[in-house]
Amino acid sequence: MVAEHTSPNVTGHHSVDIQTVIPNDTNNQTKRNKRMNNNQMKLHGFSGGIEGGERRPLANKTFNRQVSLGTGVTVLGMDKGFKDTCNSNRDGSTSLHRSGTSLGRLRDGVGGGVPRKGDFSIFRTKSTLNKQNSLLPSRELDPHVSGLMQEDPVNKSVPAGRYFAALRGPELDEVRDSEDILLPKDEKWPFLLRFPIGCFGICLGLGSQAILWGAISSSPALSFLHITPIISLVLWVLALAVMIFVATTYSLKCMFYFEAIRREYFHPVRVNFFFAPWIACMFLAIGLPPAFAPARLHPAVWCAFVIPVFALELKIYGQWLSGGKRRLCKVANPSSHLSVVGNFVGAILAAKVGWLEVGRFMWAIGLAHYLCVFVTLYQRLPTNEALPKELHPVYSMFVATPSAASIAWKAVYGEFDAVARSFFFIALFLYISLVVRIEFFRGFRFSVAWWSYTFPMTTASLASIRYAEEAPCFFSKGLALGLSMTSSTMVALLFVSTLLHAFVWRSLFPNDLAIAITKDKNTSGGKQGKKSTKKTYDIKRWAKQAPFSLVSSITKSLSVDKDSDGHLTT
Repeated sequence: MVAEHTSPNVTGHHSVDIQTVIPNDTNNQTKRNKRMNNNQMKLHGFSGGIEGGERRPLANKTFNRQVSLGTGVTVLGMDKGFKDTCNSNRDGSTSLHRSGTSLGRLRDGVGGGVPRKGDFSIFRTKSTLNKQNSLLPSRELDPHVSGLMQEDPVNKSVPAGRYFAALRGPELDEVRDSEDILLPKDEKWPFLLRFPIGCFGICLGLGSQAILWGAISSSPALSFLHITPIISLVLWVLALAVMIFVATTYSLKCMFYFEAIRREYFHPVRVNFFFAPWIACMFLAIGLPPAFAPARLHPAVWCAFVIPVFALELKIYGQWLSGGKRRLCKVANPSSHLSVVGNFVGAILAAKVGWLEVGRFMWAIGLAHYLCVFVTLYQRLPTNEALPKELHPVYSMFVATPSAASIAWKAVYGEFDAVARSFFFIALFLYISLVVRIEFFRGFRFSVAWWSYTFPMTTASLASIRYAEEAPCFFSKGLALGLSMTSSTMVALLFVSTLLHAFVWRSLFPNDLAIAITKDKNTSGGKQGKKSTKKTYDIKRWAKQAPFSLVSSITKSLSVDKDSDGHLTT
């Protein structure tokens, strides 16, 4: 039984005094005491919100959970640790503030205090996190809590269209103003997180230049220049040194921040740069100086560099063929040529090791998919994601594939015939069409990814040298010399700019915001419907997964407030 005494206070509110009447039956007494203790614990936990009194914490609390409805961030904490990550009000309640710039920082103190550093561990390799967590004192958690902590929405695959919607810039590396990110913008991130896959473009540019100057020094069409092979040797050594540094640094990133690598792989532009390391290695093998190069390279060299490219092609081309959210008409962009040009470079390397039939096989694969990419980019299908205007500088990739196809045909078939010349003429036309639109290449922020756009100019120069050897005349020799000097000048300018940004201005590796975008766009006022319905569903699902009977407690507490007689309903 429950005895109730109601007394109005000064403000006109009624308070309820709940007491128990001692029954005769001892067993009933024990059961009712347990029931009353549970009810009092639930009512007292929400009494501050019902009657304006002091809010008291729940007894024996082991887990707290907060959800910011503005950002969807879930904060998990235990006892005191939870209060360290949230704002504490004077009445003892906790609240989650939104920074407005990123989701990776929560503020401490009353009214916003000293900001905490961003939690970069969300991009760390899982094995590293498990090893660190094993050193911490273990605490038993509720099974529901363990399930929630195992869910990792941060590292789930981000749809390709989300990158186009949230990012802008030449390489889709700038976050739009309306977007939030998972890491703080105003803090300097760890170096490995700021080291993008596009750095392998430096290896592409230097390696292709070593091949170009080796061809200039040995070509009879340009023998009047009297170029020494030492230039090619110096460039090859420099390209090898840069390749070792970039590969080592990116390998460390794979070890410690593998989740960031996954984000780059899902990026519709950067996924094509995963072909760059292997293409750069093939450039080093093809451009090996004659002083060190054997008469014929060992086939193991071809297997080591081409098999990874072939395996990656099976994955990428399979997505194009099978459809889905990453079909070609959805993700096609000029950098997609990088995933095709590796076939032609592999064909050239196959000719170097004496596998002509294998080289012709690689050439055929490259031709088939080059036609698909070329037609898709030209047609601009209605189902294709709209490319930003700032993506125009990567259009130089259009020149790389037909130029490489022309050189590869000469390597595997032994002559620069009508097929090779046709591809060279296609590349020459595309080259001219970009030159007359030089304004597309002005007014953009410097990035290391610009190095990737130097090797298309270099391959066009190499193709022009092969053409000048087959059709020697003043025009062909002048064209080969002009394209070669233009390519080398661009590489020299980029090399100086890279050194200035790295050692003088120290801005070569800014925060890589592209990998920190959220999976879903945050909804701000004005748009309701499915998104608001989904948010309501998520809140209901969270309430069901909470370790305490939150919903039932709120319902019982509200029933006390709505009771006109001041009696407790049982």
